[in-house]
Formats: sequence, C-alpha cells, structure tokens
Amino acid sequence: MQAQVQIYDPKKVAERSVENRANSRVNQGVDRGLDKVEEGIGNLLFGKKKKKEDQPSNNQQKPDNSQNASQEENNGNNAAKANLKTPTLQTYNKFDFMPGEKIVVQEDFSQDAIGDFPDKWNTNSTGELVNIEGKPGKWLSLSKDGTFLPEFITGLPENFTLEFDLITNAEFSFYSSPFNCIIASLASPKDFAKWGRFIVDDVTGIELGFHPMNAGSSQGTASFIVYNNSSKEDMKNETNTSQFFANFNNYARVSIWRQKQRLRVYMNEEKVWDLPRALTSGTNYNAVLFMLGSFQKPEDRYLISNVRLAVGAPDTRNKLITEGKFVTTGILFDVNSAVIKPESYGTLKSIAQVLQENADIKVKIIGHTDSDGDDNANLKLSKLRAESVKAALSNEFGINASRMESDGKGESQPTSPNTSSEGKANNRRVEFIKL
Repeated sequence: MQAQVQIYDPKKVAERSVENRANSRVNQGVDRGLDKVEEGIGNLLFGKKKKKEDQPSNNQQKPDNSQNASQEENNGNNAAKANLKTPTLQTYNKFDFMPGEKIVVQEDFSQDAIGDFPDKWNTNSTGELVNIEGKPGKWLSLSKDGTFLPEFITGLPENFTLEFDLITNAEFSFYSSPFNCIIASLASPKDFAKWGRFIVDDVTGIELGFHPMNAGSSQGTASFIVYNNSSKEDMKNETNTSQFFANFNNYARVSIWRQKQRLRVYMNEEKVWDLPRALTSGTNYNAVLFMLGSFQKPEDRYLISNVRLAVGAPDTRNKLITEGKFVTTGILFDVNSAVIKPESYGTLKSIAQVLQENADIKVKIIGHTDSDGDDNANLKLSKLRAESVKAALSNEFGINASRMESDGKGESQPTSPNTSSEGKANNRRVEFIKL
C-alpha cells in the first residue's frame, strides 16, 4: 500500500504568505491555509482539498460499520494527502497474523476534536489530531521528541494482539527519529516518562522501532531492543524492510502478536520479527507506549490511528468443529463496502484450513454490523459482506461454494452495547455456523 503524504508546516506557510501577499499572488494552496489561520483554526497542518469530482459520495461520508469509519472523515481540514494503491488478498499470501478474540481497545480518536491532543492520552511532549485526505478518520500527528501513553490500556494478558496504522511524510530524513512502540512493565503510570531516546533509569519491556529510511536510502528499517529491569540493552537487532519506505511505501499496518514469551511483529504482510523469548515469564507487562526522538527536518512526522487491542487466542478449529460456531472480528472491510481488507488473510486462511481438513463440513456465513447508519442499509451491507467472505474462501482457497451459505443480520443481533468504539467493533463481526 502506497501513501504519498504531503505535509506542510502551518506556521511557516502562514508567515511566508503574510510577507508575500502584498507583493505577489500566493499559490492557491497556501492562501487556503492562510484563510484557515485567519478564521481561527490555527495550528492545523494544511493540505489541498480534493477536487469536486474526487469528493466521496454522501454514503461514504456518513458513519458506517467499517472497522475504520469516522464521523469526521473528509471534513475539509485535511492534514495530508494520501494516494493509495490498495493491495489484494494475494499479496498477503504469507500473512498468518490472527487478531485476538475480543476487542478491548478500539482507538480512532472519534471522541476528540481536530487540533487537540487526545484526552485519554498522556505525554511529556505534544501532538495534535488531524485529517488525512484520502484516509478516513482522525490521526494523531507526532513530530516532537517525547513519550506518549494511552492511559486506557492498563493491562496486557499473556495472549493479545495490538494493531495500529502508521503513516509518515515522503522524503523522510534518515537522521530523524524512528517511531517506537513499547510493550512495558510500569510500576506506576507516571513511570512512562522513563522511556525516552536515552534510557537512564532501569526499565522492563521491549522497544520496537520503525523507520521509513535506512542509511542507503533504499528501504526502511525495523528494530527491537529488550530491557529487563535495567538501563542496559539485554538483546537487540535491526533489519531492512520495504514495507515502510518513505520514498515508495510510507503507510504500514503494524500488527503485534504476543503469545506468552513469544512476540511476532508484522508490517503490512511481512513478518519482520518472530522472537520466542522476547518477553520475560512472570513479568507484568501492563502498558503500551509510543516514543520518538529528535527530528532532523521540521516537516518530518509520524501519524497513527486505528489502535486496536484484542485479547485471547482465537481457536478456529475447536470452536467450529466441536462447538459448531466460530465468531471473528478479524475479517475487515473497506468503508461502506463489502471489499475485504487484505490484512484479513490470516483469519480467512485459518478458516479455510479447517474446511479443507474436514471435507464433510458445511457452514453458514453470517455478517453483522453495528447500529450506525440506516437499518436497511446495514442489513444489505451485512449480506454483501457475507457473500464476499464466501467468494474469497472459494476463489482464494478452493473451498467448494456448495459447502457454504451466506446471510446477513445487519445490526439486529449485537453482542455488545453500541455505545463505545470497542462495543461497535465487536458487533462488526462474521459468524461461521456449522450446518
């Protein structure tokens, strides 16, 4: 997936525009930014609005049952422009990641205002929420040295998955900071600030680093450092990856899978780390942190969104065969669409393997949505999504279509209250019923 992100410094753009307005005609994009400053929006990153013919339809703008839907998408205050080429399921044919069974955190910043730092986070630095043209929802833009704590994550079980979307600007400097995600053991929430560019206090956890530019400007890099109650590195490594490269592929879906001591880390479809002893047995890992160092270029920054924490290891085989029912939130769809996201490949593959190994089993595939949007539209969408899953299992994995039925229930059978992002995410699910 490619994202050509254009990000502008609002302060510099505004100053330059004020100086030149009296003497020359300022280009349209900068004028638009200046107008926004004059209107009091301030502090937002500026980007060009889409042309009228590129604006999404009304159906695309309202909240839907997509895993990444947002009431604020495409509101005109876009922070960046993303030209995306969507990968297909075939590109993920080696992807074996399966998200946890129950979603406990779905952070899309829907409760926060553009331009603010999110209310449920803490930091010793700063950041602000922005929009990205061509990508739904709100994004936390980070460009300053510091550590960032989502305070609502207070415990991490032995089996969990953590996912988030990560975007950076093009032409990113090798000398600017990597983006770090840390799985930490904190004695107190205030200890999050012990994690920084330089570790001077004793800490316990694993620091995962992602950088969109290596020393040769040919790929990005992924790294890890393990600390065990010390300021000294216990274990570390670094590798190149083409999955997150500023000049070509500056978007990545990061997926982290913990199974007791084992930690697997994916960037898009590539498994960049599989560490059997990354975490220490008996240690209470209870926090997720994000951390940055200094930046060489003022325009360099990282933008994150769609932070998703799920607990429990899904047991496709036993639940489908012995219990007769398997429910998953791991099959994801595009906004207001029945198009399956490629990161669903691992879940689909697991279901296909059960069906391939048990040729006499037939299943009914049932789609469900949350309560956002029109009831009838949700019902139709849930049926179309179930049909898409059936088609994918048949076309991509060779499961005979005669062994599968499909149906949709829309929003009529929620498993959680539709009053939170987490509840809605759990209601957006696909069920497989043994016939």
